[in-house]
Amino acid sequence: MNFSWKRPFKLERETKRLLGLDIGSSQAKLIELRKNGNSYRVTSAGIAKIAASEENNDDKTVTTVRAIRECLRSAGTQTRMAVCGVSGPEVAVRYFKFPSLPSEEIEGAVLLEAAQVCPFNVDDGAVDYQLMGDERNNVSGVLVAATNKLIKRKRQLTEDASLSCVLMDVDGLALLNCFNGFDHNGYEKGKAGRTTAILNVGSSYTTLGIVGDNGLPFIRDMAYAGDGIVERIATDNGIPTERVRGILSGENGGESEPELGDSLERACQKLIVDVAETLRYYAAQEKTAAVERVFVCGGFALVKGFVELLDKWLPTKAVLWNPFDKVRCNGGQPCEDTLAKQGPAMAVAAGLAMRSI
Repeated sequence: MNFSWKRPFKLERETKRLLGLDIGSSQAKLIELRKNGNSYRVTSAGIAKIAASEENNDDKTVTTVRAIRECLRSAGTQTRMAVCGVSGPEVAVRYFKFPSLPSEEIEGAVLLEAAQVCPFNVDDGAVDYQLMGDERNNVSGVLVAATNKLIKRKRQLTEDASLSCVLMDVDGLALLNCFNGFDHNGYEKGKAGRTTAILNVGSSYTTLGIVGDNGLPFIRDMAYAGDGIVERIATDNGIPTERVRGILSGENGGESEPELGDSLERACQKLIVDVAETLRYYAAQEKTAAVERVFVCGGFALVKGFVELLDKWLPTKAVLWNPFDKVRCNGGQPCEDTLAKQGPAMAVAAGLAMRSI
């Protein structure tokens, strides 16, 4: 099986050095960690833009591989084993609960459940699962599934960059693992009755990961993200999308550039509605404590005023989350500068790097 997912939220003893490699649609991010007791240190980090290309898969592959190699060069790591993540409509994470079954029948029951709940044909994908605790009359756990096409593409990109993809994870689970792993370094630990939500806003997808006091993850990937927001702003103002990106990122830096605050607020409304509805759905279905705070990360979280908009309109407080605020970097000044400026964009990579084999 190409897709491997085991023990979410359990941070195992490191046996081999692994890279967390987050291959997005606009950036490649890389993190390498070293665990000391209950805390982590970053030993290397890299982030590189994936150059824009025509709607051609070959061109996109070339620019993506080039960005991964640039990550490796800037990080200066010699490690070549990587953990990658998947997200989007070709990925599913679902909770299951069955009447008590003999152990040899559990896998078949999980596969049948996956066939019923996944939005794609699981015969063309990989399915894995983790049992969560013991119940007297029930078998419960979480299943994950992803299409072989998506897994193959991530593995091929990694291999083309001279790396070996040794594990495949789910971005939403990596986010929750990152939060759980780094809370020993200064963030609030989970308390009984507290529900945690992590919102990662990238270019192509927005991932919302939630975990309540029952320890079960809820993951939703939304197709409206940074690219959609940028396109809406560009249309409203009649300017090219690349110019909008430059203004939002502060790269253009010119005083003559138009103010986009109102356009940004309008363009974010769809995302705000999607997130608010998901939070309400989760609270109603899980009958758990309401989310007290949404920790916002991802590349688009760095846009000036974006997190403030979420905080204004969402039914719960939203705060920018840089997982590396309290984490030391052994990689020297370039590594520290990268994490200080781009840390919120690298949460998924950090969660992937916490895996072990």
